Amino acid sequence: MVKFLKQPMMRRVLYSLVPIYLYGLWMYGYRILLSAVVVFISGIGTEWLFERKKSKKVSEAALVTCALYAIAFPPRTPLWILVVGIVFAMSMGKAVYGGFGRNIFNPAITGRAFVYISFAIPLAASYSSFGTFGIGAADVLSSATPLGILRAGGEVNILTLLIGARSGAMGEGMVLLIAGAAVYLIATKTASWRIITGSLAAAAALNAALFYGGVQRALPMESLLAGSFLFMTVFMATDPVSAPKRPLSHFFYGALIGLTVVTIRTFSAFPEGTSFAILFGNTFATLLDIGVDSAKKKPAAPQGGAK
Repeated sequence: MVKFLKQPMMRRVLYSLVPIYLYGLWMYGYRILLSAVVVFISGIGTEWLFERKKSKKVSEAALVTCALYAIAFPPRTPLWILVVGIVFAMSMGKAVYGGFGRNIFNPAITGRAFVYISFAIPLAASYSSFGTFGIGAADVLSSATPLGILRAGGEVNILTLLIGARSGAMGEGMVLLIAGAAVYLIATKTASWRIITGSLAAAAALNAALFYGGVQRALPMESLLAGSFLFMTVFMATDPVSAPKRPLSHFFYGALIGLTVVTIRTFSAFPEGTSFAILFGNTFATLLDIGVDSAKKKPAAPQGGAK
């Protein structure tokens, strides 16, 4: 029987995901449950295999990784792809660094980025329009994502972005629920408000500068409500293990992620970019802490001199 290391902070993240899962159940029906079951079994099993050799328990952080990863993909993603990605996430994104607390990169993001790079073609056909895959639905139809529509020059209704009535990954749709989760996580001191604020402010500032500055490929401001930007910022950028440890560093870290997201969305071939932005931020997390610590040190007083 698998034994878990008790981590109250991780449990609070799981609590914050309950409304999003319930919304996903209504929107996508059994598919979100099937994806979650497959991911949880594969992900927890992978960590157990690594930890049992050291006679250690599986961390409850593994539950958070699985919960976030399972809803970070479109509803029609083949289950075998989800399995490959979560095994990669738990082994190469976490276990190889020594397990919980030692990983450099967020495991869920690591698995998601690996899957999106390795299986881009099947994932592109995995999106479903709102209401075509939920409970009682008979048909499954492919649908363009809001980011795809905006990039093609189309318009997206703000209300559909707020309530999640559009195509996309299973967890990223309901902006209002994500915002509510952010409030809960910040109020319980589970997530850093500095990271969230820094990311949102920097992304909004750069996106506005590019769009109103006339950059041809710049997306309109409502694009910040589309895609996985808010979902990833609230739940994954704030991961306490892969993020910086100094409060002041959180602002710079969040800003780095926000600026990178907008840069990738505007100038690269990828319509998204949040996963790569967070991995990029993870890379500099320790350096940001070192820089902040160095800046706080007072210069040594001069020694010697004539009397």
